[in-house]
Order: sequence, then structure tokens, then C-alpha cells
Amino acid sequence: MGLCKCPKRRVTTLFCFEHRVNVCESCLVSAHPKCIVRSYLQWLQDSDYSPQCPLCQAPLGDRDTVRLLCYDVFHWPCLSGWARALPPHTAPAGHRCPQCGGALFPPPNLQGPVAEALRARLRTAAWARPGLGLPLIEDSEAPPEPETCPEPDRGWDGSAPRKPLGGREPWRPPDHEEEKKYRRRPRAWLPPGFRCRPRALSQRPLLALCLGGAAAFALLLILLASLARGVADADPALEPLNNPHVRVGH
Repeated sequence: MGLCKCPKRRVTTLFCFEHRVNVCESCLVSAHPKCIVRSYLQWLQDSDYSPQCPLCQAPLGDRDTVRLLCYDVFHWPCLSGWARALPPHTAPAGHRCPQCGGALFPPPNLQGPVAEALRARLRTAAWARPGLGLPLIEDSEAPPEPETCPEPDRGWDGSAPRKPLGGREPWRPPDHEEEKKYRRRPRAWLPPGFRCRPRALSQRPLLALCLGGAAAFALLLILLASLARGVADADPALEPLNNPHVRVGH
């Protein structure tokens, strides 16, 4: 937490990584539109930053930029091209920040310099007006869409560009194809009529095993009882006539 250097002299927790000063939202929009800004605690944890667009990896100062509510900065042509590449019927909640996954459209009741500057920029894009609750505009009235940025420049050794601030991976929409490979697949050795019911098949062997075990246990008890009866009949000590304490009348 520190004091902003602008004339308003507000206490703020935001810190500009490029100029190494505390900034408030007012001077963030007016004097630092292309700077990487995070909280001071994040700067203490990771002082390394990449002054490049997360989408095209080109320097932010090369083209016009836009700052989202999460304070992530993108080239406006890159962000607009990324949003137009989404499915046509994507809901406003499905438009997320490509860097951290935060909300792209500011809520109606949110006020502030960053939110107002973002609304003013989104009003000029045909794909963003429904997310702001504004009516669509005709193609003839719509301003020309910005061109997309070129491919990112690789280093002299062909290495990939630097990682984003804090090592965060870019946010991507969920891939349903990735989930399908974890689904339970039918057994290939079963007939076609039984492949769609793997749970019912797993209960039948268990029931047969229980019944077979009960029958085997009952048969074992009967066998042991018959053997014990045969041994008792053949034992001479159990014969009454051989017992001296037993008197049998003639």
C-alpha cells in the first residue's frame, strides 16, 4: 500500500511494474494505459514481468491496448479477434479474460475509471454490445473491426516468448473432447447387445458366486455330520454292553 503520485494523492495497493510507482485507477487510465499493473504484494512475490501482449507476444506499446477489470492489458485488435473467434451464440458470461479467466464485461453497477474506459471501448465492437445490454448496430453503421496482430516474434534461437506475469497459463474454454477420453468404454469381447449394460453384468457373477458359496457350505456341513455319525457308530467305547457300569438283564 502506498500513495499515488497523481494530484489526487490517493492511497492505493496498485503498483506499476514499469515505472515502479504506486498508481490509482485514475492515473492508471490516463498515464499508464499500456503498463503492467498488479498489487504491491504480487510485485514482492514476483518482480519479473513481461511487457508483451499475452495473445500475440508482441510489445504492448506497438498497438492500441485495452485494460480489463482484472487489470490485464491486451492489444485491442488481438482481444477483438479472439472474441470474434468464439462460437456465435456464446453467452456474455462465456467471454472471459484470456489470461486469468476473469469476467470480460463489467457489471452494470460497477463504477470506476477502469470500468468506464472498458465500457467505452466495448461499445465500439459489434460482438461486445449484447454483453453490455446495448442493441445491435447495422453493418453499415459499425466501425471497422481492428486488424489482428501478426504472429509473435521468436527469439534469435527460436525459443518461445517469455511466460506471462506470475507464470500463469492463458485461460482456455473447456474442451469437451478432452473429457470424452475418460469415459468408460464398452468391452470389445462382449456381444453387441450386452455392451451398453456393463453395470448389470457385473452384478450377475456376484450373485452366482454368493449362491454357489452358500450351497458349498451347506454340502460341507452335511458331509461332516454324516462322517461324525459313522465314527460314533463304529466306536466300541460307546457300545452299552461294553460299559461295566451298565447292567443288562438276561
